[in-house]
Amino acid sequence: MKFKQLGKALIIGGSSGIGFDTAKLLLKENVHVTIVANNQIKLDSATKNLQNYGEIKSVQANLYDPENIQVLKNHINNTKFDYLVNAAGTFEPKSFVDHDQSDYDKYMNINKALFEISQTVAKKMQQQQFGSIVNIGSMWAKQAIKATPSSAYSMAKAGLHALTQHMAMELADDNIRVNAVSPAVVKTPIYLGFVKAEDFDKTLSSFDSFHPIGRIGTSKQVAKTIAFLLSEDANWVTGAIWDIDGGVMAGRN
Repeated sequence: MKFKQLGKALIIGGSSGIGFDTAKLLLKENVHVTIVANNQIKLDSATKNLQNYGEIKSVQANLYDPENIQVLKNHINNTKFDYLVNAAGTFEPKSFVDHDQSDYDKYMNINKALFEISQTVAKKMQQQQFGSIVNIGSMWAKQAIKATPSSAYSMAKAGLHALTQHMAMELADDNIRVNAVSPAVVKTPIYLGFVKAEDFDKTLSSFDSFHPIGRIGTSKQVAKTIAFLLSEDANWVTGAIWDIDGGVMAGRN
């Protein structure tokens, strides 16, 4: 894949899962990467691991804290980023009628933070007339799954899909591409929010047959598509929301 020489990438939610594997792939392509996460212990561990692959920096930020977001925006304004990946998220299924205000806010406030961060990055990209952004959406934004009720999460991810298309249209004249990926069930730590660690592998593997291809995905598989969309190999792709889902949106077993 072809990336801008000495390019710099910012990955929001880069300490684990899809964000972490994307960081690793970009570093291997000689892109300088800054990862952002809230948990300092996980952030330090990820940074130490990623140092083996290239130039990595990290910024601790709580996306629910306006002051933290402002500090991150100040950091962005003092840096030049060519690539942005919005990979931060949380997922805890709960029925629609049982959702309370805090459940709703948990998802929407992440979107609010990603909106502000993306806006700040986009303004910097406009100055250099170049940039590529990928948002991590979700299959749940496109289709309801009764086994995993997630109305507020799905609403937030659908909003992120819509934001992707609007950003793509508005920023195209500045040579900034904006795309999204829409994964189905992928083996990432996000499910540890409601699945016990000892049941993790068994629970996720129970979704294998849900996918026409016969297995759940891996974060590395999704990361490869993200890296492609960021790269110059995909320079005629913008406003796209790619299904990385083992065939789920095509049909069901």
